[in-house]
Amino acid sequence: MCVISVEEIWRGLRPSEEPVAQRLFRGLRLAPLGVAEGMRAGSWRRQLASQGLTVHQPDCLIAAAAVGIGAALATANVADFPMPELSVEHWPIGE
Repeated sequence: MCVISVEEIWRGLRPSEEPVAQRLFRGLRLAPLGVAEGMRAGSWRRQLASQGLTVHQPDCLIAAAAVGIGAALATANVADFPMPELSVEHWPIGE
């Protein structure tokens, strides 16, 4: 899990859901975000922009964190993660 994903999830919670989310987060491994991940994310954004694709900074950082620990990224928004080195798994919402 990336700290950016933690923020995105936390932002959408109802107050009554917070204790369950806290328990979940305590059981997950946090993927670090450091200089290497920032450089990878910046390179992707530059490369993809040169191809006419706009990718958002948080998505690039989440992807870089996953690549940095050799993990696949699970998301319902597969199209947001066109990075060639990234393994993406489609996890649909509400199914």
